Formats: sequence, structure tokens, C-alpha cells
Amino acid sequence: MTEYTDRQGHTHALPDAAAEAQVRADDRAHVFHSWSAQGLIDPLPVAAGEGSTFWDYEGNAYLDFSSQLVNLNLGHQHPDLVASIQQQAGRLATIQPAIASDVRGELARLIAEVAPDGFEKVFFTNGGAEANEYAVRMARQVTGRRKVLSMYRSYHGSTSTAISLTGDPRRWANDPSDIGAVRFFGPYLYRSPFHSETLEQESERALAHLEQTILLEGPSTIAAIIIETVVGTNGVLVPPPGYLQGVRELCDRFGILYIADEVMVGFGRLGEWFGIDAFGARPDLITFAKGVNSGYVPLGGVVISDRVAEFFDRTAFPGGLTYSGHPLACAAGVATFEVFRRDGILERVRDLGERIVEPTLRGWVESHPSVGEVRGRGLFWAVELVRDKETREPLVPFNAAGADAAPMGAFAAAAKKAGVWPFVHFNRTHIAPPLVISEDDLVRGLSVIDEALTVADAYTTS
Repeated sequence: MTEYTDRQGHTHALPDAAAEAQVRADDRAHVFHSWSAQGLIDPLPVAAGEGSTFWDYEGNAYLDFSSQLVNLNLGHQHPDLVASIQQQAGRLATIQPAIASDVRGELARLIAEVAPDGFEKVFFTNGGAEANEYAVRMARQVTGRRKVLSMYRSYHGSTSTAISLTGDPRRWANDPSDIGAVRFFGPYLYRSPFHSETLEQESERALAHLEQTILLEGPSTIAAIIIETVVGTNGVLVPPPGYLQGVRELCDRFGILYIADEVMVGFGRLGEWFGIDAFGARPDLITFAKGVNSGYVPLGGVVISDRVAEFFDRTAFPGGLTYSGHPLACAAGVATFEVFRRDGILERVRDLGERIVEPTLRGWVESHPSVGEVRGRGLFWAVELVRDKETREPLVPFNAAGADAAPMGAFAAAAKKAGVWPFVHFNRTHIAPPLVISEDDLVRGLSVIDEALTVADAYTTS
């Protein structure tokens, strides 16, 4: 049997080859996977995880530089989160949402305490897509309007309204779902649709474009604008100075609600409780999931501003979920707050991002012909890969598949072979390890990515 050693120095045996064969057989015969042609995939069986590392059945270790789906903020098998679930299961495993639950109420209070002033209520869901669905439902109820504006480069979930609001190609096969969805271009200086040359220009021109979109769609028809505070899967696009404040001003002027989608960047990913704290923005509704309890049990929700919550004091909210605020999920959420505060998670994310990640990635722009731009904050960064730095031609075409995507596939394979599991999307690799990663592992993982980029360099033309 193959063994691995956990963070306490204890050695554990991994299952044998027969166990791996059974996992593969069951998966291929019976599991229907998301976003995939079922006959063209071969999922890796994972046997164990610990901290920032997981192991396959052959004992190969992988540094998890994607935090699975950018949700495993406190890493694999965090003892405090595991213990909180075990203790809650032994006391009260589940209770319906119409009954008051101590752990649900405690987590709601903890979230409200770190949210901006004037946010006191939390509606719990089972994940981020549902959180966005319900935030939109609230906005439509409060305003009496139907349309919702979202960015082209965005992802808000795969349920009906959420996928309609999504701006990347995953929406295409699902259209039309919610005919009230309207898209606009957000700021993206490196590939500016507004021909901007500075961040200030990009902010100003993107806001002018958004204003024109509002006017042409009809302000009186628009319920909300939903924006990922930092665009996640579609590029780690950090808003330029003044942009989110400008969105707030437009919303105030036209009576539109501003929804901040914090599903990916909430709970520490940027070194803040909520990403909006880094930009001085003030939305009306904040959606969250992923990092609230690292996905140990499915959980998401909407943090509701007082002015929106007051609307429902005498008006019934038309929505609910059987597992809303599930006690096991909330117990892990409460434990997450305890770990964050005890271990100074926010402070270490800011430190590692500023001291280790940013200077390392900025050095890659100079040392690798395939690296066109790096951008990010905290432990959330994107490395944009190009064939030609002068023309900024992407390393692979937009929405590339098959042979067209081969350069990115070769890069990812090199990283995995060297023991790092990367996050790749289109022509980018993202740096998003667990927030508890050790400094040594972070440096080692970045070194592996640095070496794997030489594979991408071979495809450049400049």
C-alpha cells in the first residue's frame, strides 16, 4: 500500500489498486458529470486530502492551486471544520428552515457583523447559483421591474436565471432561459473594448457604456445590476479605481439595486471578509457561498441590506428551500469564523499576496514570452498567456476545445506531472491555493508553475 503523511506528521495508508479500479468503474458506469461529454473524460480518482495537498490512489501528491473550485479556503480536512460537523451531527443533524436553529442564527449574526453597516439579515441557500437566483428575485419584488444587467465576462451559476445572467459560453446552450437578462461590457484594460490606455480611462468609459446601456434598455424596466466584485473564472478582472462607486451612483440615479456576487471572492480570498471591502463599494445585496465554510457541506446565501429587508416586513418573500441554513453546513460556517480570527487568515492572505505572489508573478511577465499580463489581489491571481506580447493574441482561441486548446493542455499536464493541480480557463492559469497554504508550499507551487510556463513559451511567435 502507498502511504501519505498528514500535517501532524501521522502516516496513513492509501487504498490499493483494486479500490482505485472500483472507483473508476463506478464513476464511468454511473456518474453523469457536469459540463462534459461523458465519453471524452477520465476523472482522476482522489483518495485523500490534507491541508493544501491531495493524493491519488497511486500516492501522487498534488498541491491544490485551484482550491478545488476556488471554494476550499481552509484546505482539505481542516480539523476544526470536521469536528464542528461531527459535533453538530451528534446533537441535531438537521431541522427545517421554518424552525429557529441556534447554529443557523449564530452564523447569520457572525456574517452580519462583518458585512457593511446596514446589512443585518441573511437568507441561506445551498450554494452560489441559488444565492444569485434569490437575490434577483428579491430585487424584482422590491422594484417591481424585470430586467437584470450583467457582464459578458461573468459566471453567476447554472440554474435558470443564473445561467441567463452568465456572460461566458456556458450560457449559449441554455438560452433562452430568463428573457430579462441583459449584458454589458465590464472593464478589462488589457483587452479594452473601449480602446482605453489607462485604468482611469477604462473606468470612465466602462461607466459611460453602462449608462448608455441603462438608458437604451429603459431605466424603469431594470431591477438590478449584478457584478462579480472581482470577476472570477473569466479572468480575475479587478475593477479599476472608481468603477464600483460609479455603478453605485448609476443605481442610485435610476432606482436600480446593485447585487455584489461574492460567491468566489467572499470570506478571505482577497484578504477581506467581503471583496467589496477592498474597493469601498456599497451594494444592496451580497451573495456568498464557497468560502463561507469551504464547501464542507453545501451552503450559500444572500446578505440583505436593511432597506431591502424592510420591504419584506409586511410582504411575504416568495421563495424557500428545504435545506436552507442546514445545521451541519452552518456549524462549519461558525467554525470558519473561529479559525479566521484565531489564525489571522485575512492578514496572512494579504501578506502572502503582497510579499510572495505579486512580485513572483510580475517577474514572469519579464521572464516568459507567453505571459502577457498578471493581475489579482490576495490569493487570487490570473496569468494571461499569449502567443505574441505585441499583438496580445491569446495562447489559445476564445472558448477553444480539442486540438485548439492543446497549448493550455500541455501547460496543465506539465504542472500536474510536477505535483501542482492548476486552475486553467481559456488562455489563463489562475493562482488560487487554499488560504492556509504554508509559505514553503506556496513558493514551491509557484516554482512549478514557473517551470511549466516554459511549455507555453514554446508556442509563442515573438
